[in-house]
Amino acid sequence: MTPPHDVVAVGNAIVDILAQAPDDFLAQHGIVRGAMTLIDEARADFLTGLFPDPVFAAGGSAANSVTGVASLGGSAAYIGKVADDALGARFVKEFRAGGVAFDSAARPGPPSTARSIIAVSPDGQRSMNTYLGASTLLEPADVDPAVIQSGAIVFLEGYLFDRDEAKAAFVRAAEIAKAAGRKVALTTSDVFCVERHRASFRHLVAGHIDILLANEGELLSLYETKSLSDALAAARADCPVVAVTRSAQGSIVADAEGALEIAAEPVAHVVDTTGAGDLFAAGFLAGQARGRSLRQSLQLGAVAASEVIQHYGARPELDLAALAEPLLK
Repeated sequence: MTPPHDVVAVGNAIVDILAQAPDDFLAQHGIVRGAMTLIDEARADFLTGLFPDPVFAAGGSAANSVTGVASLGGSAAYIGKVADDALGARFVKEFRAGGVAFDSAARPGPPSTARSIIAVSPDGQRSMNTYLGASTLLEPADVDPAVIQSGAIVFLEGYLFDRDEAKAAFVRAAEIAKAAGRKVALTTSDVFCVERHRASFRHLVAGHIDILLANEGELLSLYETKSLSDALAAARADCPVVAVTRSAQGSIVADAEGALEIAAEPVAHVVDTTGAGDLFAAGFLAGQARGRSLRQSLQLGAVAASEVIQHYGARPELDLAALAEPLLK
């Protein structure tokens, strides 16, 4: 029986708050350029107040990915934690409007719903200041077996991996998926995540993961090497499929048959790189869930990523299915 959803994601449910900011503004307010910095609620309130007219969007890495899957014409569901507050209600409303099934119960606060204040530099680089709030409080009991079993691919977000309860939730989701004959994918999310959880990530990848998604820096850090070919070989020894993004250099995928690489899609002007990796994951996973080749899946990822970096925010503004149609003929 074909599962009703192409991808079911488990991740941090976060409201993105985006605004333009020059580099001197970043320096003035202690914002680390190009990094994801974890902050507390007081710092989140302060930074939010610095931007009088930001763009709000339902965000979170894996959440962005499944919205991309929906835009590609696929079916997706999500498991994540929001608080019973105004930001949480906004997340749920916008997320469902994007075509993704989301039925996780809101949690009475405190803590409040997570948010990421994203300062976008003139060159499109994003500096993320993230208050994780309620999003981190996911635990095994929140992993609904029926939802997990409803996806051809279950997609786990590395950003969620900090608490032991969340690690246990990942293992529970993976075990349920495997028992149902589903595939399990993991994104390592960020070099800082890899550095904090290298041993746990390696154990998870070797024991539970069918598709590993990472950028080049994350994969090199995960396998503690400076050689991409060595990192790919080590990753392939742990799991069947490894897909790696290389920014303007394109992307590469490796499996038992070897490795293949494609160029990045050309874009006229990079506005905001927020969500590029998330939308690459959307395209790649949507392709794999629908039985597309690895090359086609890479191409779908490249198309989705190229769309999202040409505007503010981490969700597609154009119909990705229409953009991707020429690839699938």
